[in-house]
Amino acid sequence: MILTTRPECNVTVEFDQKKEYMQTEEVMALVRRNIRNLEPYSTARDECGMSSGVFLDANENPFGNGSNRYPDPRQKELKDRVAAIRGVPVEGIFIGNGSDEAIDLCYRIFCTPGQDNAVTIDPSYGMYRVAADINDIAVRLVPLGEDFSLPVDGLLDACDSRTKLMFVCSPNNPTGNSFEEKDIRTLLKNFRGILVVDEAYIDFSSRRSLVSLIDEYPNLIVLQTLSKAFGMAGLRIGLAFGNPQVMELFAKVKYPYNISSAAMSVALGLLDRDVQREVGLIVSERERVTAALGSMKGIEKVWPSDANFLLVKVKDPRGLYDFLLARSVIVRDRSSATGCAGCLRITIGTPGENDRMLNLISRYLNPESFVDNYQPAFRCALISRRTAETSIEVEVDLDRRGSGGMETGLNFLDHMLDQIAHHSGIYLRVKARGDLQVDEHHTMEDVAIVLGDALNKALGDKRGIERYGFALPMDESRAMVLLDLGGRVEFVWDVNFTREYVGDVPTEMFKHFFRSLGCAMKASLHISAKGENNHHIAEGIFKAFARALKSAVRRESFCYDLASSKGVF
Repeated sequence: MILTTRPECNVTVEFDQKKEYMQTEEVMALVRRNIRNLEPYSTARDECGMSSGVFLDANENPFGNGSNRYPDPRQKELKDRVAAIRGVPVEGIFIGNGSDEAIDLCYRIFCTPGQDNAVTIDPSYGMYRVAADINDIAVRLVPLGEDFSLPVDGLLDACDSRTKLMFVCSPNNPTGNSFEEKDIRTLLKNFRGILVVDEAYIDFSSRRSLVSLIDEYPNLIVLQTLSKAFGMAGLRIGLAFGNPQVMELFAKVKYPYNISSAAMSVALGLLDRDVQREVGLIVSERERVTAALGSMKGIEKVWPSDANFLLVKVKDPRGLYDFLLARSVIVRDRSSATGCAGCLRITIGTPGENDRMLNLISRYLNPESFVDNYQPAFRCALISRRTAETSIEVEVDLDRRGSGGMETGLNFLDHMLDQIAHHSGIYLRVKARGDLQVDEHHTMEDVAIVLGDALNKALGDKRGIERYGFALPMDESRAMVLLDLGGRVEFVWDVNFTREYVGDVPTEMFKHFFRSLGCAMKASLHISAKGENNHHIAEGIFKAFARALKSAVRRESFCYDLASSKGVF
């Protein structure tokens, strides 16, 4: 047993040289003295410890509008959900405004400005360096190997007594490769500072997360995010996992209300989704795009990727970048990054987006032999939407038949949605929870909006579709639907019901449902129907809409433009 003194922290700790890892006491000795002694801001919610009541403690506007109260500063409900998903105790979780907040806090907690330094690999995520510059911390960059392998010895050699942090992104951005767990363990055992492993892309990787090592190594912090696989980039929610004592320091130093109530509410709804289907599709598309690019003349190299993007080397990266940009396909030019000369970074999109990108790259690289055989594949979409009144998830596949089940809480609406799936020849799944105890309005409206959004997204750029749909009168109800998917929104309704309800659905809501659906689809929709039986009138409208949709989304062979009555739209 020896004594280790850190004068900058005014702390002396015992360190057992026989241990293969740092002890918690030594980790805490790395903390800046002012942070160690910091008395954190105490919010009104922290002091009362209540989630409901007559709140007269925080100088808020008392009139409820959904956002008039401060959010939970400790994000208890969201942390509970993350803990269940990731298998980490709540005490070991920090939730930040994107991973960037956690990166910044690492510097603020452990590094003395103008004195300490950090080490990271190069190339890698640029915010490690930017956050260091903001905090006046020197950063030592260690180049990856020629094959983008982790330079373990180089990283350790770059450290000195003032090196407090080391950042390793795995899978790495922009190279896309993951690093061996044994190499990370070597760093943890030999680096006497905090090792931050950034796993933003871990859900696309074949390797396991290193969150499982936190109990073994108190000097390990693992960063993750809800932006990538979970599809919440717009919410800005980053995750840090680590030793509970270290995570408590993060909670002390962060701004009190760093995550808004709106962001937490939407995130909780989206975490109910099973994202494995989307992740699986992205991974399979990554392999398909890798093979397609690798077969193209003019592509010099496609690096293997464990993330949701590819690093691709070409002869003229700027020329190809500008060519794609001019055609509204945006990739990232990474030619200036260390070891990435001539490289573009291409994110994996939907199958249709990937087809478009591959088609354009082939056209640019081989203009003489190029044949425009572009035809979007896999026209599918999965859309989730959460509001104060409803939580809706809709899955659509325009080229696959079947019903994935309808669960809206309204039996007649479920029956009608099944009719859309059956008569349009598409795959449709709808799951909805709404405030039906209050009224049917919100559920009907929001199902229509999300269904329209899903259909519009599945159509992509709409090239090659018939565009127009016409449904002739069906059954004795004489329902007719005219549909135009060209992008101009118009709605005409010529239907009269003589009863207040059909099944458990108010008849007045059918007009609102189709108006909302047409707007979300960005379509022109004309509906007329007459008859004696209200049930058959409603059913005829849904069946006629399905038949019109079937015609409009159908692809016309060898035509890759959007049909128009005035030429090409």
